[in-house]
Amino acid sequence: MTADREARRLALKRTASALKRDGVPFALAGGCALWAHGAPESENDVDFVVAEADTERAAAVLAAAGFEVVRPTEDWLFKARTDGVLVDLLHRLVGEPVTAELLDRSEEMDVLGIRMPVLPATELLSAKLRAMTELYCDMAGLLPQVRAVREQLDWPRLRKEVGDNPFAAAFLFLADRLGISPG
Repeated sequence: MTADREARRLALKRTASALKRDGVPFALAGGCALWAHGAPESENDVDFVVAEADTERAAAVLAAAGFEVVRPTEDWLFKARTDGVLVDLLHRLVGEPVTAELLDRSEEMDVLGIRMPVLPATELLSAKLRAMTELYCDMAGLLPQVRAVREQLDWPRLRKEVGDNPFAAAFLFLADRLGISPG
């Protein structure tokens, strides 16, 4: 295992443990959550979601646990640095506030030996597809993830949620043509 991967895994565990210990509702998100559902392991960052109302509490908990809290210019997340790894803590997904209802739809899973809530695969893919724009449209990186979790996806719901995004529609067309989706 590479040092980067080991550091990301440790950051994931430390973040989840701190939030869980202090009772902050959260869920694992992004590529790491897809990995928890069976997709290839993410080589990017570690993402968690917290309810918009719990943002400051989550930041305080992580600061008290020894993380360096970083406030980027984007107003939909904060970052927490630990052991050289930046963890993204999002309180909005594709412009929509993270809510208690979204967190309640999370699935309890064992991730690296820690029981934690993980966003469902359909929620994760919907957010990833709705975020696609002409500035960021990485279909090649998403294909192996979707192939791995395809049986967990609510395809009709996904098609309805992302139908207005032409990049998402193109991805779904590709998934249909490749036999990944039940198109």
